[in-house]
Amino acid sequence: MIAYVFKRLTALILSLAVASLVIFLVVEVAPGDPASYMLGINAQPDTVAALRAELGLDVPKTQRYLNWVGGMLVGDFGTSYTYRSPVSEMVADRLWISLPLALMALALSTLIAIPAGVLAAARRGGVADAGVMSATQFGVAIPNFWFAMLLVALFAIKLRWFPSGGFPGWDDPAAALKSLTLPAIALALPQAAILTRVMRSSLIDILGEDFMRTARAKGLSRRQALWRHGLRNALIPVLTIIGLQFSFLLAGAIIIEQVFFLPGLGRLVFQSISQRDLIVVESVVMLLVFAVITVNFLVDLAYAIADPRLRRRA
Repeated sequence: MIAYVFKRLTALILSLAVASLVIFLVVEVAPGDPASYMLGINAQPDTVAALRAELGLDVPKTQRYLNWVGGMLVGDFGTSYTYRSPVSEMVADRLWISLPLALMALALSTLIAIPAGVLAAARRGGVADAGVMSATQFGVAIPNFWFAMLLVALFAIKLRWFPSGGFPGWDDPAAALKSLTLPAIALALPQAAILTRVMRSSLIDILGEDFMRTARAKGLSRRQALWRHGLRNALIPVLTIIGLQFSFLLAGAIIIEQVFFLPGLGRLVFQSISQRDLIVVESVVMLLVFAVITVNFLVDLAYAIADPRLRRRA
């Protein structure tokens, strides 16, 4: 197990190093100069040069990359070009919105998908299976931003059960969770549809294995064999999808945050790109990449726990 963890940890570190270099190069080669953008098209060259020196844009790109990576290792993400405030503080403020939203959406999608997938696999070919598959087809096809607007029209405007947008802060946890409920549902249901289909397919494959027939031959009922032996083995591919979904929910909620006027990480990236605030874009994207790679690392560890064969191979 230790060898397996060390191997995956080495891959994580190498992936982060490569990702940081790619992110820096991609952002740096984007057209437009931040200093010229901030000062406008009529700015004098010496004024632009002075601002570039103030922002640290006049040093070689290699030195800027090393300074950026070295700062991140000690928790210093630099200073925003536009707002002149530490990027770490800006990210921390937005993270307390995006992270709970992603966790709420992931919890909802998992709580919906696993029972629905098990039901569809256990009743394969029946009415329950057809109903679950029809619902998942609808969930995969519907755009989440359109579904979000339907939720706002019904539950915020018509029924007035939830706010239509905005975030009141965590001083009132009940109001904060209430404001994140509709966005979490809008993000969760399409992901639940995908996860349900994966859960069903994986469990159907497992139900045909020899060890499942052996469990039945030893006296276990179909339900007992399914929950004791089938579900654990079927969760291995499902864990991959859950890890990918968390990364998507954390980084890919830009449209939902725009619909509900949530000041999260997605909206911060969108605003920073439009303002050519390169240091914010680089730092936030790197943080999201770190989250994706770390989640994949944890998923690999979950594989090893769920499947002892991986530990023996390592």
